[in-house]
Amino acid sequence: MNAPVLQKSLQQRLSIVDCDIHPVQKSPAALRPYLPARWQEHAKTFGGHMRQGLNAQLTHPRMQAGGQRADAYPADGTPPGSDLPLMRKQHLDPNGVEVGMLVALARGGMEEQNQDFAAALSHAANDWQLEEWVKPEPRLRAGIVVPQEDPATAVAEIEARAGNSAFRQIIVSPRTAEPLGRRRYWPIFEAAQAAGLPVGLHPAGASGGYPSTGSGWPTYYMQEHYSFETGMQGVLASLVFEGVFERFPQLRVCLIECGFTWVPALAWRMDKQWQRFRAEVPHLRRPPSEYVREHVWFATQPIEEPENPAHLTDIINWLGWDRLVFSTDYPHWDFDDPRYTFKINLNEAQRAQIFRDNAKALYRL
Repeated sequence: MNAPVLQKSLQQRLSIVDCDIHPVQKSPAALRPYLPARWQEHAKTFGGHMRQGLNAQLTHPRMQAGGQRADAYPADGTPPGSDLPLMRKQHLDPNGVEVGMLVALARGGMEEQNQDFAAALSHAANDWQLEEWVKPEPRLRAGIVVPQEDPATAVAEIEARAGNSAFRQIIVSPRTAEPLGRRRYWPIFEAAQAAGLPVGLHPAGASGGYPSTGSGWPTYYMQEHYSFETGMQGVLASLVFEGVFERFPQLRVCLIECGFTWVPALAWRMDKQWQRFRAEVPHLRRPPSEYVREHVWFATQPIEEPENPAHLTDIINWLGWDRLVFSTDYPHWDFDDPRYTFKINLNEAQRAQIFRDNAKALYRL
């Protein structure tokens, strides 16, 4: 089936929920109208104080284009992801996007060292999402961006936004100053549980100030991209073993842009270690794999595609067909086109689950 016919067929059969769309500010000045006068002046005079020594450096060849699709640049020269009409034309309309979940990463306070400025930035980024994206485009939903290294401020921002149905999750960088399961971050999870909102974990720069790998900054972009997966393994282990899911039994977490085929092997290893050393973690009452299956969802992009498609089916069978939510990563170059993603035979029920229904349940759309 050629692409136009397949696309038309997809639109007729199934609308989709895209769980990873990146809105981008047109320039560093885009947030200033949403900042108090004090922080507008601070931004102009001092700029940001980020948590990595390579801030503003394009450290990998892929990053020379900002990691974006070559066809996603608006005609006015602004960055990809900054133009709503182009997003509609290029993605929302042709791909039958019923709901698009925004994951705003740039200049949202996640990496800012100045905690007062970080608080102002996160609040401004949330106002910006609401005014410039969600209000003019009813298909879009925002994620509450929080400065995770300042849990008290993060909680205040969650509580301020949670009553607004335009916000359907809480965006936290998994690259934190300490392992994310540590109790210093528990107020964020408590607020998420109280609000009934999932926590979306998406890699974002070097928010905690550490290199993206355990042995330093990588040489090549392919190493950096791979670290999304290996880093998230450590994050998931921290959440499980530190007892986050035991303490917050209604907490829901979605791991975004880190793949998912690694999950069974990690869960098997965690279960084995728990069986042997469970006396060290008496607060865990069940095998780690049970917490993963009960509390964690996984966005599909970048989807792994083994040579034998049956292997992918086996992994999804282990995870559960209700635990995957579809994502594209628009407007990045490694965008997963819904017309071609999943080179396995999905029946109608499975396709509906992954491309739409699981996300509707997770985000209570």
